[in-house]
Amino acid sequence: MEENELIKSAKRGDERAFAMLFQKNYPFLVKYLIKVTMNPDTAEDLAQETMGRCIEKFHLFEGKSKFSTWLISIATHIYIDQQRKYKREKSWQQEEEVFRKLKWHMESRNEEWNDTLSALGNLAEDVRMPIILKHYYGYSYEEIGEMMNLSSGTIKSRVHNGIKAVRKELKLNDVEES
Repeated sequence: MEENELIKSAKRGDERAFAMLFQKNYPFLVKYLIKVTMNPDTAEDLAQETMGRCIEKFHLFEGKSKFSTWLISIATHIYIDQQRKYKREKSWQQEEEVFRKLKWHMESRNEEWNDTLSALGNLAEDVRMPIILKHYYGYSYEEIGEMMNLSSGTIKSRVHNGIKAVRKELKLNDVEES
């Protein structure tokens, strides 16, 4: 049977036609993924996930391209999404490690480490830095703006929103900002 006939039969619910489509395209998909991932195990996992997604979305296949092209498109999207997720997780793990080392370092030197510093550690650096400069070191909004090449209004906004986030995390919503 030709690919177009297999697709039409599979769309009508013919499981044998669906299986034949998969059997015909699976090796091609795995070879593509091996080249992309440079890892046969990862390629196999991605191929399995791609086939699962294909089963879920088969009704959306319009036949404007070859079935193998559609599979490659799905696999590519899944791979890119996994890479993004991996990058975010790795970045988060690195930040957590640095944070734990800093906390241990400060505690081992008998320096103060409290919940406020933990909450500050959860803020983005561009928000955390102005708060520390303002509330720990007493710089003015204008001075901080000059240091960071930002307007004093931007600094005020970041300090305000950052303090709000810290209070929310510490459940201190009724405490006045200094």
